Amino acid sequence: MKNALVIDLEAEKQEILKRYRALLRACKPTMQRGDKKEIRKAFDMALESHKNMRRKSGEPYIYHPIAVAQIAAEEIGLGTTSIVCALLHDVVEDTDITLEDIEREFGKKTARIIDGLTKISGVFDYNSSLQAENFRKMLLTLADDVRVILIKLADRLHNMRTMDFMPRQKQLKIASETIYLYAPLAHRLGLYAIKSELEDLSMKYLEPDTYKYIATQLNEKKAERSMFIKRFVEPINEILAEQGLVADVYGRPKSIHSIWNKMKSKNIPFEEVYDLFAIRIILDSPPEREKADCWKAYSIVTDLYRPNPDRLRDWVSSPKGNGYESLHTTVMGPKGQWVEIQIRTQRMNEIAEKGFAAHWKYKESSNDNGLDQWIMKVREMLSNPEANALDFLDDFKMNLFSDEIFIFTPKGALIQLPQGATALDFAFEIHTDIGAKCIGAKVNHKLVPLSYKLQNGDQVEIITSGKQAPKEDWLNIVMTAKAKSKIKSSLKEEKRKIAETGKEILERKLKSLKITYSTDNLNKLSYFFKLPSTQDLFIAVANGKIELKDLREYLSSEKEVDNKVVHERPERTEYQQIENLLSRVKTAESDTLLIGEDMQKIDYTLAACCNPIPGDDVFGFVTVNEGIKIHRTNCPNAAQLMANYGYRVVKAKWNSQRELTFLTGLHIVGIDDVGLINNITKVISNDFKVNMRSITVDTDNGIFDGSIMIYVNDTDHLDRLIENLMKVKGVTGVTRFDA
Repeated sequence: MKNALVIDLEAEKQEILKRYRALLRACKPTMQRGDKKEIRKAFDMALESHKNMRRKSGEPYIYHPIAVAQIAAEEIGLGTTSIVCALLHDVVEDTDITLEDIEREFGKKTARIIDGLTKISGVFDYNSSLQAENFRKMLLTLADDVRVILIKLADRLHNMRTMDFMPRQKQLKIASETIYLYAPLAHRLGLYAIKSELEDLSMKYLEPDTYKYIATQLNEKKAERSMFIKRFVEPINEILAEQGLVADVYGRPKSIHSIWNKMKSKNIPFEEVYDLFAIRIILDSPPEREKADCWKAYSIVTDLYRPNPDRLRDWVSSPKGNGYESLHTTVMGPKGQWVEIQIRTQRMNEIAEKGFAAHWKYKESSNDNGLDQWIMKVREMLSNPEANALDFLDDFKMNLFSDEIFIFTPKGALIQLPQGATALDFAFEIHTDIGAKCIGAKVNHKLVPLSYKLQNGDQVEIITSGKQAPKEDWLNIVMTAKAKSKIKSSLKEEKRKIAETGKEILERKLKSLKITYSTDNLNKLSYFFKLPSTQDLFIAVANGKIELKDLREYLSSEKEVDNKVVHERPERTEYQQIENLLSRVKTAESDTLLIGEDMQKIDYTLAACCNPIPGDDVFGFVTVNEGIKIHRTNCPNAAQLMANYGYRVVKAKWNSQRELTFLTGLHIVGIDDVGLINNITKVISNDFKVNMRSITVDTDNGIFDGSIMIYVNDTDHLDRLIENLMKVKGVTGVTRFDA
């Protein structure tokens, strides 16, 4: 037996070397003299420090750092420094090696990147999320070095690829974080291949059934699609060759996640999603001919197939903020279906696939500074020191996701803003002072309010006034992080001034009532007036909301209460509530909350945002005032809750002992026919004995569109009901919706 183990270790040793050699091959394109030695040194250090560690799957831990380095080299195209950092990215966190050791061996730069990659340990405010703080720390380093984020993305991608051995709860949390933060980040850095894979892998864990269904459907029609693509591409290839254009033309399948998004946004079944693939034309053109060749290829394609005039996207003339350049159009194929075509050059394609790592390669020749601008924006956001990590995250995410619009100043300078930005955002983008004093704007010479949503190509002139100052409701008008943080800090400053005044008034009033002005008494006063902090207390005094008579009231109530009782701060009490609820769930026989029985007398309610019913995959979320809320794992808010407040999530499952009914909604569409409503209600009431709460029906030119709120027992019950409704003559679609 002992011998078998030795052989086993020997085989592992061989496998580690094999993987290391594959990594070296992947690094070859960027290697300089002496690089191999550095990589070897990092590999040896990682191998030695992780030698007794194993992953959840039982594999040697070293497989992970090698894989992360491989992704960094092969799929992102990073160089030696990054490979060294990828190999060592976990040693400071998981082993005895310190940052000082790394700096001594590999220099300051490497140590700084690894510091950015090491999760922050230590205690945080319980309201903030550890992940949010980690993310913020990572971004702080990004402002210095983009490689931190690129390696972090490689690390996350490998973790997502190897998540099968994790417990379900952990899978849900990591997948939620990925879809909420890391996929949009990859998108923003132009790493489209990685972004699509991260989205697909998240979906595999968050929506396993839908994922399997779409994957199976795609597989079944694979041969048919290949045939169609072959026929579609042949004539294009011929004419490109005649015209002397060297090009690679191929079909590329759309990701499962993007197909699913289309099914959701258009509310259509898989069979009706027409663009399951896109045709790519990659041209081999010298820099000076790139634009002309792209348009030449465009005219060849549109001579062969009729284009949809509304679907031309030209990112060759003005690239996206993340450097993406391409021409997109949709044409009518030979079988009467729309086909998406993407035209770009090899340089543009490399930037689209590998994002900004490829950009550096072309930096000398390219004058595009989209990423530099974006990193400057990130720096601006980070420079607001007081930002709460979670607010920061949400602002940051909002600016990550959005597509850009281009706005012109009165003098014709071009400003890039996220889609949905308002005139007030534009004012803050130009300068904080202009934003703070803005009272209106002229868009294309017409007067508009601050909340006006800008359109691509608008020319904007800002009107200011010395009397204007930022207001609280401005936060609902702006959407860029820069404007939000400037308005918040301006309001904070204003609040601070008012609080100062209030503090002086309160001191005088307390003195006259012979109450000592102390922290303890201020906390008691805040608690008495139900205010979250002493600053709010000072502001209430300054605004005249708390007067001498109120303070006298407090004094008499204090005398009644035994003075020895120390009032807890309200935030502390909230924290205790959360902790108590969590520990009550966790100390039960299992750490899973059973829904539908009074086993632990734990207060839970079903979340209104997604109306879960038995059979749905669910989790519990501990709230401050409403006990535990049960959400569906695919609830619109789930990713955000799990990514930001992972520690408040508890496992939950349905207990099927009792026949309970739950409210859910069905959306029914069909061809309006005499007696259709009658037939539908017959199936619901008679065949299924289901109670209806409400029904709203709309018919428009022969199309029936109805929403029905019904009470069902569980998902099986609901599925059977949907199946039977689909059999009703005239009904073409039945879908469940979240009330």
